Amino acid sequence: MFWEKKLAQWVQEVRDKANLPARLVLWDGQQLDFGNFAAPQVTLKVNSASALPLLLEPSLDNLGEAYVKGKIDIEGKLSDIINIGYSLARSTVTNASKLARVRRYFNHTKASDKKAIQYHYDVSNEFYKLWLDENMVYSCAYFENGNEDLGTAQLKKIDHILTKIQLQPGQRLLDIGCGWGALVLRAAQKFGANCVGVTLSQNQFNLATERVKAAGLSDRIEIRLQDYRDVEGQFDRITSVGMFEHVGRKNLPGYFRKMHDLLTDEGIAMNHGITSSDADSGETSLGGGEFIDRYVFPDGELPHIGLVLESMQRGGLEAIDAESLRRHYAHTLDIWAERFETHAEEARKLVDDEKFRIWRVYLAGCAYAFEHDDVSLFQVVCRKAGRSAATLPWSRRYMYEKPL
Repeated sequence: MFWEKKLAQWVQEVRDKANLPARLVLWDGQQLDFGNFAAPQVTLKVNSASALPLLLEPSLDNLGEAYVKGKIDIEGKLSDIINIGYSLARSTVTNASKLARVRRYFNHTKASDKKAIQYHYDVSNEFYKLWLDENMVYSCAYFENGNEDLGTAQLKKIDHILTKIQLQPGQRLLDIGCGWGALVLRAAQKFGANCVGVTLSQNQFNLATERVKAAGLSDRIEIRLQDYRDVEGQFDRITSVGMFEHVGRKNLPGYFRKMHDLLTDEGIAMNHGITSSDADSGETSLGGGEFIDRYVFPDGELPHIGLVLESMQRGGLEAIDAESLRRHYAHTLDIWAERFETHAEEARKLVDDEKFRIWRVYLAGCAYAFEHDDVSLFQVVCRKAGRSAATLPWSRRYMYEKPL
């Protein structure tokens, strides 16, 4: 009786506040509607009473846990499911303001960072191949015109980066967090650079090494299974794409100082990474960050762009250009989520049910977060601080020149 009364009160509260096109179906067949509609867009099927404590305080973390643990099943179009999830959280989470402001810090030792990276990226190369483009670029694409297919947009992103840093033939490039090698392959093939790519993922290292060998570029590209903190030497250009989210907010000045120390005096670097829109805590709202930390990216921390620029300066680097690609990442994630749905049955054969559910809601949920300014994506070009202004370009025109 207690749970039935609480459940009825919750559903009525949602009806009054939000009038959502969603239906709740209990394990005994009882149905409760969150709004007035002819037919629900989304149906939440509760498989056992153990789900009720999570549902009655439906933060994104709690809803995500109920789903990935199989306590609830959800029917409907994936984008509608995500919209309903956010709406339920906004409508009924009593401590939503607190959830949006809880700042989390992690130690980020070399051992813990390696463990976190391998947890996320070593699911299996075959799993990622199902929904990434053919070059396996796992970061925000660049849709120059808005109508490019995913593969074209990913190559345009890489070219956009390499053109921004003014990469020249014969220069030495370091790619921190090189993934499966797409950027260093493009840099060597199209820009004539000599490259070093580092990753902590064994799967990425293995495949990237194979791809370099298959391309006949082993004399110009070296892939290393190495922490960026252990890299030595000097590089004319440095790129870091989708990696600094693993560094930790407290460690950002040291991260940029390491980048500074690896750059030649005339060198140029770029940091491409996800940022939070919350300037106070750097966290995503309504418990989304807690879900991602627990199930997707252990120890991940998102800084606000203001903290990025400040930390860059503290690390001895001058930011000379910053560009938001938030719209581009929302679209990238929409495509990834759609491709994931298309290959759902194949994905289920590669991972267990919990992992499948995690990735399904993660990709679609992130698309929503980028679309609604919960998080953003910035490319920041930088160089060593204190250099003459005379060495800066007069305009950004050079960034849009096409590579040879």
